[in-house]
Order: sequence, then C-alpha cells, then structure tokens
Amino acid sequence: MAGLFTGWMQGVVILATGAIATAPTVTPLIRQNQLPPTVALDTTLWESSRERARLLQAIDHSLRYLRTEKARRDYAAYTAPGQPGAALGVNLHQRVIRSLERFRHLVQIHRSAVELQTAVKREFVFYQSIGADGQGRVDFTGYYAPTYRASLVPTAEYRYPLFRRPPNWEQWREPHPTRLELEGADGQQWHQGPLRGLELVYLRDRLEAFLVHVQGSAELQLPNGRRFTVGYAAKTNHPYTSIGQELIRDGKIAREELTLPRLVAYFKANPAELDRYLPRNASFVFFEYTQGRPPTGSLSIPVIPERSIATDKSLMPPGALAVINTQIPRKAQGQWQQTPVSRFVLDQDTGSAIRGPGRVDIFMGTGDVAKARAGLINTPGQLYYLLLRE
Repeated sequence: MAGLFTGWMQGVVILATGAIATAPTVTPLIRQNQLPPTVALDTTLWESSRERARLLQAIDHSLRYLRTEKARRDYAAYTAPGQPGAALGVNLHQRVIRSLERFRHLVQIHRSAVELQTAVKREFVFYQSIGADGQGRVDFTGYYAPTYRASLVPTAEYRYPLFRRPPNWEQWREPHPTRLELEGADGQQWHQGPLRGLELVYLRDRLEAFLVHVQGSAELQLPNGRRFTVGYAAKTNHPYTSIGQELIRDGKIAREELTLPRLVAYFKANPAELDRYLPRNASFVFFEYTQGRPPTGSLSIPVIPERSIATDKSLMPPGALAVINTQIPRKAQGQWQQTPVSRFVLDQDTGSAIRGPGRVDIFMGTGDVAKARAGLINTPGQLYYLLLRE
C-alpha cells in the first residue's frame, strides 16, 4: 500500500518480489499471555460463507509459499542467531507451517465464532507487535490494485506509458537514474533516454500512471474491451517519497484532510503541479504483463482482499497467520463509516514504504470501490501473530 489511502501520507506498498531482508537486532514481537477484550477474533467468518472461503484461500496461498525453497531460505535468514525470529522457536519455519495447517482445520470443523475463539486461545500463543511506540500501537493503511483505461499503442489520448524491465537491467550503473532523469518533469521526455522502446502500455492520465507505480499492479481495460493486467517487475534503487507528505510539508493540504480523493482533486485543480511533485519521488517502477493473474505480493502468491497484509519483512514472519485489530470502512446509509474489525489475516506482502513494527498495509482488492476504501484507511490498532504452542 493515509485515510483510506495509506500511500500518500505514509507511503503505499509496492508489490515486489525479493528475499527477506536482514533483520535488525530489535525484537519486534512480544509474547502475550492474554488478549485484550477488544480482540474478538473474527466473528465475520460466520456472517458470510465468502469470508471463510477467502480466509481459507489466503491460508492455502501462504502454505504454498512456505513449502518452497525460497521460504526455507527466507526463514533461514530471518531466524539467524541474535535475530528476532529466534525468540519464537528453534525452527520458526516449520512452526508457522504447522500453525497454519492446524488453524485451517479448526476453521473447517468449528461452526461458530465462539467455538473457534475458544480453540484458538487454547492451542495458540499470541505475539504482539511492539508497534511504533513500543507499546503496541500500529498504524494501518490500505492499498489496492487500480483499474484504468489504457491502450497498447500511443494515441493523442493515451500518452503516458508504463515500461517493461530493461533487458540490460543488471548492467545499469548505480545509482540508477531518477524519475526526473528517466521521464522528464512533464513525464513526456522518456523517448530521449533508456526507456525508449520499453513501452508496455499507455494510460490517458499521468497521475493514474503514477498511481500504478505506487500500487505496483493494475487491471487495465483496452479500447476493445480486453482486460490487460500488469504487475511489478523491478524498481530503481531510489527510496520512495510520498507526494502526499510533500504536499503537507508545503502547506498545500492539511495533514488531517489528506485522502486519495483529496489528493486527486488537488492535482485535477492544479495540473501543472504534477510537474513539480511527481519527480520528487525519485523511485521508478518497471512492469510486466501478468496474463490476467490476480495481484501478487512479495511472496509471489496472490493477495486476497481484506485477508492479506503487508509488513516489514525484515521484522515480521513471512506468510504467517496474524490478527489485526483496527477499523475498516463500511458503507452504511450511503456513507462510508469506519467499522471496528478484529480479523485473521495472512502476512503476504511488503513494500518500500512499509518499515518498522508499527506499519501495516491492508490489501483491499481491485477497482474503484477498493480504491475508495483503501484511501480512507488511516487508523491505529494492534497486530498479533499466532503460533501453535510448543
């Protein structure tokens, strides 16, 4: 993956493939003997069969990742002596697998929230993230896979390309060129440099193209009605800079007012400001055609709406079962209202803007509704990981 939109205030996740980074020495998870009464452990699972199906699907995706050689390598690095994973068990990788297998069985055999809660509290240990303040406060935001109109050929209407990963990417000299150097202040000078010939697909709106860079994947509709999906392929080695934060810093938008709709409205009213603010995010993302595959997280598995989260994978166990305790927008009487949720999720993604034990991005889905909801999430809460008792 800031109001319903994490990214512009604090940074949105960019879906990326890569190994787990080396963890710092801080211990981000603390074992809890009991949970606060506000953690209701997902009563929604019995309100809708779809909710349970989504959760089981997310579990299966995590198990598929966890049984790969990549997962073994990731956990070997994550649980190295002196790193935080070591405190959770001698073989955290296998413990996470056993935990997911057992939890999946419990979801299938129990027929009420009370039964499942009782079983989970009896069989599992809860580890709470220390949060940004060391007291468990976690800041939640949302991200989504946008849907936009696009063309495979440039026209007067479709002028802003997304680009393929360069074939000589491994030979690019570091530091990599900045966004400004690659595409120019107006986003139209790309044909004069190394991006020429790498055009994958063209969008109508420059800010929409930029949003795809931020989100890392998109579902595009071509003029003939065909669906064209793109996903992350690579990024330059410059850090992500939130243009929302830049607008706040310059006094253009008040911090408490910043949501994605507010940001889009600002640039619609001030289109010349795009030339000023978009280049401030020096990071640049390359894409690939994903042949209709659903949005995929950093573990190379699909992410599931409201069941997949993104965290700092140098600190948090990849693919693991967790509980988030926060608020998510729901529509009531035609208005979006923040609704308390306490639900099971799978930690399946990461991003360059999601750093530290106090940040979680919730994947909200694809399209306009997901976009609206993701842009309104900017709420505090708590994050817990569940592991079978040893």
